[in-house]
Amino acid sequence: RMETDCNPMELPNNTGFEEDSDYRDFEGTDVKDMRLEAEAVVNDVLFAVSNMFVSKTLPCAEDVAYINVETREKNRYCLELTEAGLRVVAYDFDQTDDRLQTPYHETVYSLLDSLSPAYREVFGNALLQRLEALKKDSQS
Repeated sequence: RMETDCNPMELPNNTGFEEDSDYRDFEGTDVKDMRLEAEAVVNDVLFAVSNMFVSKTLPCAEDVAYINVETREKNRYCLELTEAGLRVVAYDFDQTDDRLQTPYHETVYSLLDSLSPAYREVFGNALLQRLEALKKDSQS
């Protein structure tokens, strides 16, 4: 075994990385996390929009992912997902416009609610149906 100048107390517990891992592997893990977060966002609201998918063109990074969405009104947006939330960064798929200063939304629901009346209607109807189903279940 090779000796290292590393104090084991300085390392976080349960890192799960083998000794021969290098930084690139670690970075790759973080990238997957933000992409997974973006995929979860898409899966949550896909039923209420015309099209939505994580961008394969724009780079995902440790702290950012991009999501393309087309509303039922046929408007296209590119959304940026970061720790700060979601915001519109362009009015087309796979684009970013640095001049756009759009507000961050804490949730995808809030963002889509502000962009798409049809989203609001479909999401509201789905919610009502779920509540009706719960009501029936509790009565039986």
